[in-house]
Amino acid sequence: MKSARSPAYKDLAGFDFAVSEINGATLRTLHRCVLMDGAQNVVLIGGPGTGKTSVATALGIQASEHHRRNVRVFSTIELVNALEQEKARGKAGQIAEVLTKLDLVILDELGYLPFSASGGALLFHLLSKLTSAPAWWSPPTQVSANGPRSLATQR
Repeated sequence: MKSARSPAYKDLAGFDFAVSEINGATLRTLHRCVLMDGAQNVVLIGGPGTGKTSVATALGIQASEHHRRNVRVFSTIELVNALEQEKARGKAGQIAEVLTKLDLVILDELGYLPFSASGGALLFHLLSKLTSAPAWWSPPTQVSANGPRSLATQR
């Protein structure tokens, strides 16, 4: 998982489903990486401390180590900054070219830190390219009007 640049090694072995709102069956489906075969996208949504980053990291490690998938993890603000720097150097598109060759891109902290409108446009453009290439999973940190929610939340 070193090549993915994951912030820390995490797996689901210590994940406590009893205290989490995350649906265990859905998470185990994601853990088998079956959604990656169809390049399906996943967004994990919930408030701070709900396990989104831990789950996304564990899924990335599973994909990399056990399914031999090419994975890359980014803090979303780190990626936006890299996209802006790339554009300023006149090299726009190089990051997208690299990422579209991967099997999985994980964007962490989407919505947690603000970025410029131009950075948002660059990110949107990149995500539009990624939706036709690798799967991308993102655990944004935000709370809806109905409280923390996740695609993996059973309700």
